[in-house]
Amino acid sequence: MQPGYRPYPQQQVPPQRTPHSAGQRRGGIGPMMSSGPHHSVPLTQAQIAQQQQAAAIQFEMAKRRSRKPTDKNLPDNVDDCIVGDMAMRYRDLRDFERRLDATMTRKRLDIVDSVNRSVKRWKTLRIWITNTAEDQVWQGNALSSDTFDFSNNSEPTFRVKIEGRLLDDDDDLDKDDDSQDNKETSDDPDRMDEDPKPKTAKSPKYRFSHFFKALSVDFPSSRKGVVDQSVEWKKPERAGPSSSLPAAANFDELTFKRNGDENLNVTINLYRHEEPERYAVSHELEDIVDMSEATRQEIVMGIWEYIKMMGLSEDEEKRNFRCDDLLKKAFGIESGSIPKLHDFITPHLKPLPPVKLPYTIRLDQEFHRDPQPTVYDVRVAVDDPLREKMVSFLNNAGYANMLKEAASLDDQLAIIVQAIHVSKAKHSFLTSLSEDPATFIRDWLSSQKRDLDVIMGESMRGVGEDATGDEWRKGGKDSVWSTINARESVNVILAKQPVQPQR
Repeated sequence: MQPGYRPYPQQQVPPQRTPHSAGQRRGGIGPMMSSGPHHSVPLTQAQIAQQQQAAAIQFEMAKRRSRKPTDKNLPDNVDDCIVGDMAMRYRDLRDFERRLDATMTRKRLDIVDSVNRSVKRWKTLRIWITNTAEDQVWQGNALSSDTFDFSNNSEPTFRVKIEGRLLDDDDDLDKDDDSQDNKETSDDPDRMDEDPKPKTAKSPKYRFSHFFKALSVDFPSSRKGVVDQSVEWKKPERAGPSSSLPAAANFDELTFKRNGDENLNVTINLYRHEEPERYAVSHELEDIVDMSEATRQEIVMGIWEYIKMMGLSEDEEKRNFRCDDLLKKAFGIESGSIPKLHDFITPHLKPLPPVKLPYTIRLDQEFHRDPQPTVYDVRVAVDDPLREKMVSFLNNAGYANMLKEAASLDDQLAIIVQAIHVSKAKHSFLTSLSEDPATFIRDWLSSQKRDLDVIMGESMRGVGEDATGDEWRKGGKDSVWSTINARESVNVILAKQPVQPQR
C-alpha cells in the first residue's frame, strides 16, 4: 500500500449474523472450532474422590435393595412345626389385608373420578337492580336569586346498582329447623346428655362476580351531541399460579354513575363464567346428545352412549363407528373414530349467549317516592359441597405418612417371615437327618457335588450325580473356590442370604 493513500471513510456497521449456506465456510479464514463447551476445568482430587464415594454409596444401596426380602407368605407345612393355630390366623389376616387394600384402592379411585368429573349443582342467584337520581330538576329547591345562574356546573345524574346474592337451598333450611328443634329439646330436664356433634366445615360462599367473566350495559342509541355512556366490566386474569383473584374482582354489587334526566331503557348483559366451560350445542348435535348446553366432556360421552345404544361400533375395531342418518347429518361422514370426536364436535359449539336483564332507569319524581327494585332469578352452577371434602381427603398429608409407616411394617414382617423360612429349613434338615442319617448324608453330599458343578459351570445332564470327587473339600489358593467363577457365584449366593430380624 502506498504511504500517501487514504482510504474513503466508511460508516461502521455492527456485524450481523446471516444464514449459513452450504457452500460457504463458517467463521471465514481460520481454524474451525467445535460447537461444544470449551476450556473444561479438570476435576480436583477431592472432587474425584467425592464422585467415587457417591458411586460407592449408590452401589451399596442397590445391593441392600437387592437383598431386601419381599415374600410375606409362610412356608409350606409350617403348621406341623408350631403350636396352636397361629399360622392359620396369620393367613386369615393376610387375606383380610388383601381385601381391605383392594376396597380402599377402589374407593379412592372412585373419589378421584368424582373429583375429575367436577359434578355441579344448580342454585339460584337473585339479582336486584335499582337506581337513584341526583340533581334532577324536580329535586331542586324553590326559585331563588341563583335559579337562573348558568355558571352552576351541576348536571342531573343517576346511579344504578346491580346486586346479586346466592340463595340458600332447602337443605340449609332443614339444617336450621333441626337446630331449632335441638334448642327446644335442650330445655327438657329429663333429657339424656349426648356427645356434641363434630363441626363440619361450611361450604364456601360464592359472591356475585364469581359466576360471570364480563358485564356490559347497553344504552339506547345515542343522539347527536350525547356522549356514549356504555358500561363494561371484565374479570381480570389470575395473577400467576395462585388460585385467588384480586380483591377488586370479588364483589357482590356493582354501581355506576352517568348523566341524564330522562327515563332510559337499558339491557344488562351477564356473560357466564364456568369451569369447565359450557357451550351452546347446534340443533344437529342436540338431536343426538339431547342437550342444548353442555361441556365438551359431556357431549363426547353423550355421543359415545348414542353409538353404543344404536350398535354403531365396528366389530373388528371398537374405536371406529359407522354413522347413521343423524350422525351423517351432523358430521357429514360415513364413518369415524372415537379419538377424533373432539374435532368433529368443534364446529357445532358456540359460546353461550349472555344473560340479558332489561331494566328501565326511572328518573321521574313519582317513582322515587316509593322506589322498588327489579328482581331477577338466574340459575347458576356451583361445585358440589362434597367435592371440597373429597379434594382435602385426597391431598391429606397424613395419608402419605400412613403409607410410609405401612411400608416399614411390611419390611419388618418380610424379615420375620424370612427368619421363619430359615428356621423351617433347619427343622426339615434336622428331621431328615434324625430319621435316616446314612442315606441323608449320601444324598446331601451328592447335592453339594451338583451345586459345585453348577458354580463351576461344568454341570451336564446325567453327569455328576455321585459324590466321589473331593474337590469341594480342598481349600487354599489352588482350590476351586479361588477361581473367578466360584467367587462370582458365591457373591451372588451371599447377596441372597436372609437378613436376621433385629431384636
